[in-house]
Amino acid sequence: MAPRGPKTKPTNLKLLTGTARAHRLNPREPQPEVARPDAPEHLTDAARDEWSRVVVELVALGILTHLDRGALAAYCQAYGRWSAAEAALARMAARDAVTDGLMVKTRSGNLIQNPLVGAANKAMADMVRYAAEFGMTPSARTRVVGTSEAGPNPFAQLDEWLA
Repeated sequence: MAPRGPKTKPTNLKLLTGTARAHRLNPREPQPEVARPDAPEHLTDAARDEWSRVVVELVALGILTHLDRGALAAYCQAYGRWSAAEAALARMAARDAVTDGLMVKTRSGNLIQNPLVGAANKAMADMVRYAAEFGMTPSARTRVVGTSEAGPNPFAQLDEWLA
């Protein structure tokens, strides 16, 4: 049975945000090393470009590991879908001066929201949700203080508490 309440923060985020308390930490929590995972082959071109852009930043902050590959790929793929949907909407908007491509006519003549709008909104929501997991939104960054690749071990203080 899953624990109740809000999702538990990983220890490294508790340490970085200053909310770590020795009695509430998992002394056996895995501590993977900072790493630069390779991009999965299935990423679209836009997703691969986003991967290349953010991997550098996340490694520099000291918060990316090989274990994060899937979550980062999901973020990048959501970015790629959002980018593709927005580009398609822009092409439709260029041909539709009345609704800017936001509305389409059904076979029966009714106007409905363009399905691309829903696809863009869903991909954007997914992208923002994944981005927050990596501290890539302004509000998420207020709670995270990263370390550089060559910076101090964020678990040193935890090791002292547990000793």
